[in-house]
Amino acid sequence: MNYGIIKKIDIADGLGVRVSLFVSGCRNHCKGCHNQITWDFNFGKPFTKETEDEIMEALKPAHIAGLTVLGGEPFEEENQEVLAPFLERVKKELPNKNIWCYTGYLYDKDLLPADGRKHTPFTNRMLACINVLIDGPYIEKERDLTLNFRGSRNQRIIDLEHNCLMKL
Repeated sequence: MNYGIIKKIDIADGLGVRVSLFVSGCRNHCKGCHNQITWDFNFGKPFTKETEDEIMEALKPAHIAGLTVLGGEPFEEENQEVLAPFLERVKKELPNKNIWCYTGYLYDKDLLPADGRKHTPFTNRMLACINVLIDGPYIEKERDLTLNFRGSRNQRIIDLEHNCLMKL
């Protein structure tokens, strides 16, 4: 897996001050996507043990609320295989940090069901680590700049810990 950027101070992609990992690779190709460069699976740099360690260090300060994973598309099959063990590491070593994840896929149709189009042997492992999932493709016709943490009205903020939609 490659990644495009690591933001060590991010307040736009989740509640509180966060560390954000922008992974590379996306097959959704949403019209109007603001991050088209990350569609290419070869964009950026390889995600290595050193990259993991760098993110873990950036997450340690008390003022950092947690990690956000976005892209690109974290739930592409290739990315899940790398992200699942990394997110498990974050949860184990930094249990007080929360994890937010953005996906253009639908939680209840594409990810959760065993026959969902993006369900892999790694999907449940990832979902077990994620506190908040923002799901749904960006739809340019539903763009709404007044929404918190979303680009279009169809996207949902799902609290996976309590299995409910969040109103932010």
